[in-house]
This record gives sequence, structure tokens and C-alpha cells, in this order.
Amino acid sequence: MHPARPVRPARTPASPAAPRRLAAACASAFALAALPVGAAPPGAPPGASAESLLEVLRESSPDLAAARLDAQAAAERAVPAGALPDPRLRVELRDFTNAGRDASPSLLPGRVGSTKYTFMQTLPFFGKRDARREAAVAEGEAAARRADGTWLDLATRAKTAYAQYYFSSGNLRLTREVLDLVARLEGVAQARYAAGLAAQQDVIRAQVEQTQLRTDIVAQEAELARVKARINALLAREAGAPLAEPERLRPLPPPAHLRPADLEERLRARNPRLAAERSRLAAAEQGVRLANLDRYPDFTLGLAPIQAGSHVGSWELMLEVNIPWQQDTRRAQEREALAKAEAARARREAVANDAYGALAESLAALEAARRTESLADRTLLPQAELTFQSAVAGYENGKVDFATLLDAQRQIRRAKQERLKARAEAQARLADIERIVGEEP
Repeated sequence: MHPARPVRPARTPASPAAPRRLAAACASAFALAALPVGAAPPGAPPGASAESLLEVLRESSPDLAAARLDAQAAAERAVPAGALPDPRLRVELRDFTNAGRDASPSLLPGRVGSTKYTFMQTLPFFGKRDARREAAVAEGEAAARRADGTWLDLATRAKTAYAQYYFSSGNLRLTREVLDLVARLEGVAQARYAAGLAAQQDVIRAQVEQTQLRTDIVAQEAELARVKARINALLAREAGAPLAEPERLRPLPPPAHLRPADLEERLRARNPRLAAERSRLAAAEQGVRLANLDRYPDFTLGLAPIQAGSHVGSWELMLEVNIPWQQDTRRAQEREALAKAEAARARREAVANDAYGALAESLAALEAARRTESLADRTLLPQAELTFQSAVAGYENGKVDFATLLDAQRQIRRAKQERLKARAEAQARLADIERIVGEEP
């Protein structure tokens, strides 16, 4: 059986110091993934931290701008809702044909029999204007809270996308470092094969492993490109706009700051969706009040000077009352308003229940991610590194086959990936908790 590519025989057999050199090279290769990335220079593109994404998002998001403008428009409805209707003017030309007089028909007020000018103002029954205004104020408050919720949703998406970006970038960097390590292992296998201490199959295994890693790199590069495009779309930037390399994750709050009882209290006070539903309920209750007030009539007052020739000869005063005669219609409207209020109350309870459930789920997921990271960092990774060092020494001494050595490096890679994945998962769950309790990022 021939290898996938020509085997390069070593000129000299491996020296006794090779195990130490190989172990040191492997340790340095795996340590590269833990090195911090340098700070981004001033004016660098966003992406170095979640905060940099939020800063751009706050200024450029069209969704956020639309939500804020909707809230502004809703707030402006309160003034006209509580205002009086516009007054009306009615002009009546009496005897404009000038019948029985030596004059032709006319539309000029001074050349007809008389002209009546009626100024009218409708006055709603006491309390109706207040109910309409308070309902509009409550609707405006609900729109403002929806705008707050839009910002929290967008911020959560940005923070979650950054966690994915951090994971994808770190995973790709780790795979490239492992590829370099396996290439070094191939060199060791070639040296042992040339010295007659190992089979040619060891070299082929190393080459197959490198091919698999290159395949993983292709998939990871594609995933990283998708995450970058998702972030740029969220920030209203071109899909191919540059992003800085992710440098750091936000620190996780200590468990003492994540007690469920405290978070539930903050949820009740600050969750924007819950606040919006409370405002909608207040608006619906004002609707019930207004429906009950519609049992009473509205009034229209009128004042009418009557012009005869070129002067005003008399005045008239008018009072008009609408009669709420259609009682079936009124009762149906009252039942409709009551049903809307009950529906708003039920929606408020449903939103609260959903928020409490989501909070509990996110807290459990955050704790699981925190524990997974701790196990990977303190137990799994040290054990995998010891196993790999032992496998390197054993392979150099001919006590361990090459397949065991490859499996040991895979264990280190999996441990680092688990740690990286747990960190990203914890960031995503923290973002969910902040959204649920209404934390301003």
C-alpha cells in the first residue's frame, strides 16, 4: 500500500533528546490558543469585544430607529386624544332669491334677506376626554416599552453573535494549530520509519489526519464567514465589511448576583415586555371607563348672530344633545371593552409566566455552561495534556503505537473545544438573562 503522498525518509535516526523537543513543541503549539490577542488600535473596526458591537448597533440599527420613532408617534397621540373637537361654523343665507323685492338673487350676505352665522362647539360628557387622553398616554407608554424591548432584543442578538464569533474564530485557530502539530508528528513518524523503528502506516495515518483537519478548516472558515455576515447585517453594514479579531469575553457575574429571587424581582420591575403589557392593560381599562361614559350624552353649544343688510339685528343661542338611544349598541360596546381588558390582563399574565420560565431555563443553562467550562479547564484538559505527553514519550520509546498518539492529541483538541464552547454558551445565556430582567447593556 502506498501513502497518499511520498514519504520523505529522514537522513539520521531520531536522537534521544527528540522526545523532549517534541513534547516542548507540542506544548507550545497547544498553548498558542490561550494567548491573549493584542488590543485593537484606535479607529479599528468593531468586533474586538461585545461592547464595540453594541456601540455601533445603538447608532446604526434601523430597527431600533423605527421602534423609537413609533414610540414618539404614539406619545404624540395623547394631546389630540384629550382635546376638544374643532369648532364648526355654519352660514345660512335666507331668502337669497330676494323674492318679492326689487332685487336679483345674490350670494352676498349683505344683499339677501338675512344671513345667519352659527358658531358651534361640541362638548363631550364629563370624564370622556380624560379617559381618551389617559388611554392614549398608556398606549404611548406601551410603545416606549416596546422600543426598550426592541433594543434589548437587538443587544441580545449582538452579544450572542459575538459569542459565536469568538467561538468560531477560536475554534478555527485551534484547528490550524493542531494541523501544525500533526505535521510535526508526521516528521517524527518519518524519522522513526527511516530508522526502522516504526511502520510506514504511521506516516500515512499522520497524512490522513492532516487531510481531515484541512477539511475541518474549510468548514470552520465557512462558518466564520457566516457569523461575520450575520454580525454585519445586524449592524447595518455591508456583508463583507471588516471586523476586528475577537479579543475577550465579558466577565460572568458571580453566582451571588444571580439569585433567582432577586432576578425575578428585577424582572417584574424592568422587563420591557411585561411593562408594555401593563400599559396596554391600563389603556384597556380606560376603554372600559369610556364605554361606560358613552351612556351619557354629549352636548353642542351654538351661538348665532343674524345679519340683516349691513348690521346684526338679533342673536340666537343653541344647545344640542345627542340621545344615547341605541342601548343594545351601547351594551355590546361595553362588553367588547370588558373583553379587551380581560384579554390584556391574560396577556400580561402569560408574558410574566413566559419570562419566569425563560429566566429559570437560562439560569440553569448558564450554570451548566459554567460547570462544563470548569471541568474542561481544571480536569479534562490537564488530564488530556498528561495523556498526550505520556503518549509522546511512549511512542518515542516504542511502547505506544501512533494511533494512540493521534488519539491523545484529539483528546486535547476536544477538551479545548469543550472549554471554548462552554464559554460561548455561558455568554449567550448571560445575554438572555439580561434581556429577560431588562438589564441595560
